[in-house]
Amino acid sequence: MLHQDRLRAESFGNDAERYDRSRPTYPAALVDHLVSSGVRRVLDVGCGTGKAARLFMARGCDVVGVEPDPRMAAVARRHGVVVDDGHFEGWDPRDRTFDLVASAQAWHWVDPVAGPAKAASVLVPGGRIGVFWNIASFPADLKAVLEAVYRRLAPGLDESSVALGNAGPARYGAAADSLRASGRFADVTVSPYVHHRTYTADAWIDQLLTHSDHAAMDPATRAPLLDAVAAEIDRAGGDLTIRYDTWLVTGTAIH
Repeated sequence: MLHQDRLRAESFGNDAERYDRSRPTYPAALVDHLVSSGVRRVLDVGCGTGKAARLFMARGCDVVGVEPDPRMAAVARRHGVVVDDGHFEGWDPRDRTFDLVASAQAWHWVDPVAGPAKAASVLVPGGRIGVFWNIASFPADLKAVLEAVYRRLAPGLDESSVALGNAGPARYGAAADSLRASGRFADVTVSPYVHHRTYTADAWIDQLLTHSDHAAMDPATRAPLLDAVAAEIDRAGGDLTIRYDTWLVTGTAIH
């Protein structure tokens, strides 16, 4: 299972500054929805460089992050985020409880059985979980061209890469299933929030290097792939506008 691949799970800190710089943010409407019931205390699981934590902090929330990679945590702390080191499953809450357990782009690295149970245990009565992912959607013609490039230069990656928008249901569908199966959450729902971001070819390549499947490639294979992807974006006009569907899975803790 994906959460057991710790080499990939903890690869993002290899260039934490690039991750913080190039990864997209999350829609304001999603964050506003999660805090709309008076949420003040937020636990951010797999907080990374604090991209989501900062959005909650900007809305007046007290946020604690949990992050296994000290390089990612260091960037988050520089942005003012309080971070506890370690993996969520073994993390010690020290009698702290929260109104919301959130996880942005990271819940698939958490054990699907232990994770929901741990989240429910630190939530106040009526507290919520909200886990979410940015899933990219390309213009149809460019998507076909890029998938052909991947099939030629990185066979298999075209079918599974989040960067190509091909792993969405495997992320949010599995999360919803595991929350329901845990018996610890009621009213589990799945909802998309839409936002857009425009990249130059260089900016798109910059963020591709923050995806664990691309980062784990042999550099001799990855270099021609990235060159070919950049060439196709330039051929299509030089700018790439991505529609991101940010899929939110949320539910209310049962005590």
